[in-house]
Amino acid sequence: MTVPDAESRFHVLAVDDSLVDRKLIEMLLKTSSYQVTTVDSGSKALELLGLRDASSPSPSSPDHQEIDVNLIITDYCMPGMTGYDLLKRVKGSSSLKDIPVVIMSSENVPARISRCLQDGAEEFFLKPVKLADMKKLKSHLLKRKQPKEAQAQAQAQAQQGQAVELEPEQQLDPRTQPAHDAEETAAEPPPAASNGTTDGGNKRKAAAMEEEGMLAVMTVAAPESSTKPRLSTTTSSLAVET
Repeated sequence: MTVPDAESRFHVLAVDDSLVDRKLIEMLLKTSSYQVTTVDSGSKALELLGLRDASSPSPSSPDHQEIDVNLIITDYCMPGMTGYDLLKRVKGSSSLKDIPVVIMSSENVPARISRCLQDGAEEFFLKPVKLADMKKLKSHLLKRKQPKEAQAQAQAQAQQGQAVELEPEQQLDPRTQPAHDAEETAAEPPPAASNGTTDGGNKRKAAAMEEEGMLAVMTVAAPESSTKPRLSTTTSSLAVET
């Protein structure tokens, strides 16, 4: 995109009660490839911007911005509403306060210039306005555009980050982790009960074997004690017969 194409996207509202000055500023702005809308009073500028003038014959009508304006350049000395009054109205509006405002005047009054700059004017041009002055407008237009783009980009990145973090949070939610652990524990077989049963069976088997061994010993020992008296009795009977 070329520079003229980029600048042609910017729309400038020029306000001046002098037809000659209004035509001059319109020519300079179009030469600099800006879109231009011109009006001859501050009240008409407010109407295009969607702000009502206090002296409007229809105060009950709602505010409605008719055009999308990127910058306002206005004469200071105008009948009815001065350029300074227009500046204050624009800066006092929540929806329009970010629009850059440039003041023009054929009178070089330091106090007037200082007051306009302190109350929000971006530039104060002395008439007759020159083509070099139009080049100064570009920096104010870009300065207003960049914060909006940066804010939109930051919001997009924040939304993308929330979407990426959403899935891990669902998988590792600490509020559901205890219940998940309990389910896994309940599903596992109880190994301790199986080991206890085996050990108890082994102990009972060993006790039974030990008891059987004792009975066998007692069975073997019993005939030995009964045989000895028989031998003794036989021997004594044989001796008597002899």
